[in-house]
Amino acid sequence: MSVVAEFTIPADGFALEHTFEAVPDATVEIERLATHSREWVMPFLWVTSDDLEAVERALEDDPDVDGVRTLSVADGIGYFNVHWSERIQELIDLTVDQRGIMQEAEAKNGRWYLKLKFVDRTLLEEFQAYFRERDYTFELQRLHQGVEPKERRYDLTPGQHEVLTTAREMGYFEVPRETQIEELAAELDVSTNSVSQRLRRATDNLVRNSLTVSPPKRMSESASE
Repeated sequence: MSVVAEFTIPADGFALEHTFEAVPDATVEIERLATHSREWVMPFLWVTSDDLEAVERALEDDPDVDGVRTLSVADGIGYFNVHWSERIQELIDLTVDQRGIMQEAEAKNGRWYLKLKFVDRTLLEEFQAYFRERDYTFELQRLHQGVEPKERRYDLTPGQHEVLTTAREMGYFEVPRETQIEELAAELDVSTNSVSQRLRRATDNLVRNSLTVSPPKRMSESASE
């Protein structure tokens, strides 16, 4: 049975060390794509910060990034398209070669939180041994069976699932509201911008995957005739 491993690794052992040193409050979430091209495995970053201009400058100066393009900036959240340096591309290649499937990648306070899926426990152990021999400090934090989590039915990331359930438990959705977004941020130990972003994206995913139903093409065509 497949297994999912959750690792932490400091930025100086993975990516964007310079950016986190330049903008300590930055929180980064990588949006990965299912692709066979090494350049498009992790091409987009969602970044929350009080100073997104500083984030953009830091990314431009970061030796781990060969190029960056700002796609959108709003409410303290930036969306960036990055072209990784050859060192990062090689690290991606090594991860793929060791049969690790990247599911989630987030970073805050200069530390990355990675979730990788392996076909079985043996491949996970080989992955750990391979990178340990090369002095990569992947620290295993949690290991569980690769059963599809319930939140995946609605295309929720673990962070989005956590913020929704925490908001419900703390009465954020009650009328009148029993807690404020600042209290949610404190409970989750993230910025208010990050909470706001996750709530919006989680709500959009829930609506899109549970309430929005697109009729089959033939039905749409017949209805319009």
